[in-house]
Amino acid sequence: MGSEFAAAVLEIDLAAIAANFRALQNRLAPGAECAGVVKADAYGLGLAPVAQTLAGCGCRLFFVAQLEEGIALRAALPEHEIAVLNGNLPGTAGLFHAHRLLPVLNHLGQIAEWRRSLGDAPGRAILHVDTGMARLGLPRDELAVLAAEPQLLAGIELAAVMSHLACADEPAHPLNAAQLAGFRSALGQLPAAPPSLANSSGVFLGPDYHFRVARPGAAVYGVNPQPGSSNPMIQVVRLKGKIVQTRRIDRGETVGYGATHRRHRAGRIATVAVGYADGWLRSLSNRGSAAIAGRRVPVVGRVSMDLITLDVSALEPSLTEPGTPVDLIDAEHGVDAVAAEAGTIGYEILTALGRRYARVYTGGAA
Repeated sequence: MGSEFAAAVLEIDLAAIAANFRALQNRLAPGAECAGVVKADAYGLGLAPVAQTLAGCGCRLFFVAQLEEGIALRAALPEHEIAVLNGNLPGTAGLFHAHRLLPVLNHLGQIAEWRRSLGDAPGRAILHVDTGMARLGLPRDELAVLAAEPQLLAGIELAAVMSHLACADEPAHPLNAAQLAGFRSALGQLPAAPPSLANSSGVFLGPDYHFRVARPGAAVYGVNPQPGSSNPMIQVVRLKGKIVQTRRIDRGETVGYGATHRRHRAGRIATVAVGYADGWLRSLSNRGSAAIAGRRVPVVGRVSMDLITLDVSALEPSLTEPGTPVDLIDAEHGVDAVAAEAGTIGYEILTALGRRYARVYTGGAA
């Protein structure tokens, strides 16, 4: 079925993704390069088309979160390096070898298992050191063991040593400098390898954070890496729904589940075929908005599984006929604006975008 018949259409601008990636690359210090972070189906926008777009920009190293993502990406990128952030979970080393994937080694157990899987042949991996996230990566005590017993890495060629910033979107946060110092200290205790620290916001902290490899994710997809400042990135997605029905509603009547919206005056309600099953978050109930013919209207009532309801009382009836397109995300009201209405972050808005949308890729090969 063509997109012209779909209830909602998600347009993904590959040229904007390429432009954002190049802009981030150009911000890096000389000698540093951007990797491609394409986990979670390239932040919900399509693993293969996005990764191939980034490869066309010269990207050589890609990061995914899970082994299954790495295997899928290998089919799209036969020759590029692909690293799996969650590392080699027990029993998976054979699949890493079979698909030529780099495990990110997060603790001593993963290091030991990867070494056993290598036998007498050398193998590549990335080492992750925790410097303040307390999530993945070698904690201080395990780093001390590794520094005292370097033979634990025998046979492992380190493609990179990485850590991850916790507060890079708050430039003045003291943890940024503390993590930078901790990362430099860790590098001094480990075999030489390309260092990697900066995420999207870390790119904007300056050259001290750039090292050899940066790993921008959300900024590539148009999310603002500098909250509180104007967004330097280009919007990548546009989401359009369609009106299914428009109805008059009288004063005192309620809208939607739980009767959370009650009319104080007569008006008109337009129902649009997008709901939380499509990733239009329930927290947008009575808070979100949309645009019809360039005019913004509020979401009223609860977001339901398949539908939202808009107050279109201020619009001419001719603008709200069934089939009329409704802009939910566009260049003027991007993912960060929607996230602010939902009380969340742009990352969640992007990755929640559902599979029911007809997806249309523009600006590059799909």
